[in-house]
Amino acid sequence: MQVKYAEFVGMFQPKRIIDNPSEDRLREWALEQGGIITEFGNLSVVTAVRNRIAKFTEIVMGELGQEDIQLIHKVLEYLTAKEMIKLDRVMCHTPGFKRNCRVYVTTDYPRLPLMWGNTLFPPEEGGEPDFVTISVPEWPEKKTLVFPESGLTLCLGSDYKGEIKKAMLRQVMYWAKTEGNLGLHAASKILRVFRDGKLRDFGFLLFGLSGTGKTSLSCHSHWLCAPERVVIRQDDVVILRSDGSAVGTEESFYLKTDGLEPDSQPLLYAAAISPRAILENVCVDPETGKVDFFDTTLTSNGRAMVKRGDIAFTDNEIDLEKVDFVVFINRRYDVLPPVVRLTPEWAAAAFMLGESVETSAGDPAEAGKSLRVVGTNPFLVGSKDEEGNIFLNILRNNPDIQCFILNTGRVGGMDRGRKITVKDSVKIMEMMARDKIVWKKDEFWGYEVPVQIPDLELSQFDLSNYYPEEQARQLSGDLKQERLEWLSQFHCLDRDIINAIMP
Repeated sequence: MQVKYAEFVGMFQPKRIIDNPSEDRLREWALEQGGIITEFGNLSVVTAVRNRIAKFTEIVMGELGQEDIQLIHKVLEYLTAKEMIKLDRVMCHTPGFKRNCRVYVTTDYPRLPLMWGNTLFPPEEGGEPDFVTISVPEWPEKKTLVFPESGLTLCLGSDYKGEIKKAMLRQVMYWAKTEGNLGLHAASKILRVFRDGKLRDFGFLLFGLSGTGKTSLSCHSHWLCAPERVVIRQDDVVILRSDGSAVGTEESFYLKTDGLEPDSQPLLYAAAISPRAILENVCVDPETGKVDFFDTTLTSNGRAMVKRGDIAFTDNEIDLEKVDFVVFINRRYDVLPPVVRLTPEWAAAAFMLGESVETSAGDPAEAGKSLRVVGTNPFLVGSKDEEGNIFLNILRNNPDIQCFILNTGRVGGMDRGRKITVKDSVKIMEMMARDKIVWKKDEFWGYEVPVQIPDLELSQFDLSNYYPEEQARQLSGDLKQERLEWLSQFHCLDRDIINAIMP
């Protein structure tokens, strides 16, 4: 059995469908069902499931197994007695990339279509949906079934908004690949700075797993003064085209609120306290509405759904006309410098390695553990080798794109090492744009390491401060071997990618 949307619709017959209720009605409904108005006048909700159910997600290409067929029929039978909310939205606003999206959610969970509806653009007249997600949060079994060939996703047993958000983004990334582009789990922004006496725009793509600093860096002002500035474009998923441009997908940010405060993250904090924001699993006093972003009693994966327009330094565009810099955020705690510059082949290796640490957004039980996820993209569908090869081809066809690994962890060990702060990282990105970093080649790794970065004292990151020479050499050798072993599993990968880390 192959599940095609047209066939599924014939079997999908809820008792009643509430067709595209207004945002005001959904908000009232969410309040009636347990929502709280905070001290800032925005809505706060609490969910039973507080992170993505990645372990229970199945990608179905081709034929369905008998067990899944039986599950689908049980769900469809159950829904004949249920009322559901239907909501339509549009993803992307670039001609040729616009995708019609539709969600169905059982009526006990109006906050899900409310929050999801705020992430995308208003629906347009006519046309069937390209992507459909059916969400049944009250289902006793956790399960997400993804059917990329038909654009259909069935989400069961989760009332976490991130589940249906990623359901749609996973589909658009797969579709992008079938069209010869590459969907990326990456944020985008522009740094408008003076270089060689001229004010110029430089487009950045920032790769990183949820919770590793991607949103914090993409939404930072870099403390630039007019006429210099940043322009914030996207937070989560972009589509990289063969010409080196990047198409945006969403009209909102879904940011982590753990420890959010105005001094270190003023733009995100201001957006999170906007009346239009919706807080999810954030501690709020039910009597006073007082918000505590530092209280992780509910979860360390508290979130705020914020509109792009409530974040300073955004504009009406979500695309990057040109990508100049690709940055892989890698939260390591040992021998990786704060930043390294990569060849195209090394950048493709970094893409395939996808190094970071697990966070509460993915699997709270494994938070802090080192892991590798190709493209830092847990939502990748299809051949991982193909993704790496496409990425390398795009870089080779656009040789002016520079690529880097940015470490947001520590150098020298978890306990005694030097922490790399947000201030350090935003300064490094600024100096990338200004072309003020002095580099030298690391003969062991084959990439370039910084010799001088203005306003950053590099000596504090010197490995000799923390490790005897033999230990540093051993740690580096072990890391290289781990990387080679990881890459060896991809049998169709361009050999230049593997050879890049074997200088």
